[in-house]
Amino acid sequence: MPTPPITELTTRAREIFRLVVEGYLDTGTPVGSKALAGAGGVNLSPASIRSVLADLESLGLLAAPHTSAGRLPTEAGLRLFVDGIMQMAEPSIEERQAIERGLSAPGPIEAALEATSSLLSNLTSSAGLVMVPRREPRLSHLQLVPLAPGRALVVVVGDDGAVENRVVDLPDDLTQGSLEQASNFISAHLKGRTFGEATRLMQAEITSGKAELDAASRELVERGIAVWSEDALERPVLIVRGQANLLDESTLSDLERVRSLLDDLENKQSVAELLESAREARSTRIFIGSENRLFALSGSSVIASPYRDRDGKVVGVVGVIGPTRLNYARVVPMVDFTARSLGKLIG
Repeated sequence: MPTPPITELTTRAREIFRLVVEGYLDTGTPVGSKALAGAGGVNLSPASIRSVLADLESLGLLAAPHTSAGRLPTEAGLRLFVDGIMQMAEPSIEERQAIERGLSAPGPIEAALEATSSLLSNLTSSAGLVMVPRREPRLSHLQLVPLAPGRALVVVVGDDGAVENRVVDLPDDLTQGSLEQASNFISAHLKGRTFGEATRLMQAEITSGKAELDAASRELVERGIAVWSEDALERPVLIVRGQANLLDESTLSDLERVRSLLDDLENKQSVAELLESAREARSTRIFIGSENRLFALSGSSVIASPYRDRDGKVVGVVGVIGPTRLNYARVVPMVDFTARSLGKLIG
């Protein structure tokens, strides 16, 4: 059934619907007619309220988990609330200062991105997500260290001092001398270049016969450097912090959902693909429950906002993930403010 526009609800139905959703988001439990008729609630009898609740349920906006229980919003109801009723609450001065203070700490941009993810996690009691701008670093040194027959550790050092280790498969018959020769050849061509630039240069030298490499070293260079270059461009760089926040008292009765969510978060490629869909958004995007395929089974919501450089170019996405009963009115502006602050930092 298509969700009715908010304008089609009567004033009475809209007010009761708002109170149910806000009560559920605040407590995580269904809201009953007695609670709605209580102090500060609706000036109607419980019987009249139950009648309106039944109408809202028939429209697919509310659901009753048990016969005698109150009502809670469906995903369609949450979407209607977020789009048509919710009043945003701007981050407090303390929250804005905490975000700006965390991002102003000295250090590489990666440290600021990690701080951003942790900040959002702590401030929203959810898991914080930051997708790092895709970029090929310029490299300073590469060293191949043998681990076992057919395997080696690749130590890659960037010109910014960042170090990354990767394990690669090698031909079983590769000698120590070939490994050293390949290391020296690659390092000599890497300095100050990206993997892509170094790959093109080395392949040109190998093709022209200028490279003084034995057959095994040449195979390693040709096979390995191309894979590393592609990996640097295609591999999503995703920082996730605060998964422990997804395990609170309210989740103890639904551990299977949380287990499914944590499993989904382990698949960073899929999470990054979801965040990619928010890159072109003009403002913060909200994915509620099954609106996104990845988190459909865990019943989770994602709030994500792109962050831009000084030229307005989108360079990444920041956001949070948590249960569908997130405090959207508070979290959405906080994610938006964090994205804008991160954009100012990147410049």
